[in-house]
Amino acid sequence: GPAHLFGLAGKCFSFVESTYKYEFCPFHNVTQHEQTFRWNAYSGILGIWHEWEINNYTFVGMWMREGDSCETKTRQTKVHLVCGKSNKLAYVSEPSTCVYSLTFETPLVCHPHSLLVYPTLPEALQRKWDEAEQLLYDELITDQGYKKILKEIFEEAGLLKATEEKEAEKQSKKISLEFKTVEKCSKEYKQLSEEIKKLKVLLDQHGIAYKANSAENTSVEYVSHKLATAVTTVLNGSKDEHLHGD
Repeated sequence: GPAHLFGLAGKCFSFVESTYKYEFCPFHNVTQHEQTFRWNAYSGILGIWHEWEINNYTFVGMWMREGDSCETKTRQTKVHLVCGKSNKLAYVSEPSTCVYSLTFETPLVCHPHSLLVYPTLPEALQRKWDEAEQLLYDELITDQGYKKILKEIFEEAGLLKATEEKEAEKQSKKISLEFKTVEKCSKEYKQLSEEIKKLKVLLDQHGIAYKANSAENTSVEYVSHKLATAVTTVLNGSKDEHLHGD
């Protein structure tokens, strides 16, 4: 995100509305405390720092999600960043149940370019954006395709969090890959074990007992190689005997 805003980290700003006190700690969380003497006065978290709100290639706010539970969901808050003479929490509302809206004023966002996304990206992602821009200009991708690429860029930069579906898909692919690897390993192990059995039978036929040294490498591949070498030696010896016999 915008480096100049990180100076707000570690600070908290409060706002009192009716009987509630709201506290916004940038890059940390938003809390609400009921200002009453009731024994069960509410005090809880309205959201934990999650991701940026990006609109028209500009940072417009901060999303605080995964707050305290609220019926079947969790509380979340969108913090709007607006230009102001000083850093202060200026307005709080609850547009829908358990979804809060805060307005945070700060001189840090007054410059027209202060919230542009592009300058905050690493060079590699800026190049990726440039390429997408060119593809759109050449009409090789649609506007929808362009927006999809930008969303991926923002996710890669850590400005947006990947959706749960995408995370689940990534996890599923990882599990699938691990399964294939284990399955392949088991199959090859089985094949090598069969090979060892055959080699041992050959040695038995020639009256040779094979015993691996316990200090030696006991991997299937190593034992298989040792047995194969022993069998080759035996077979070569047999050939030599036949030659001498003739």
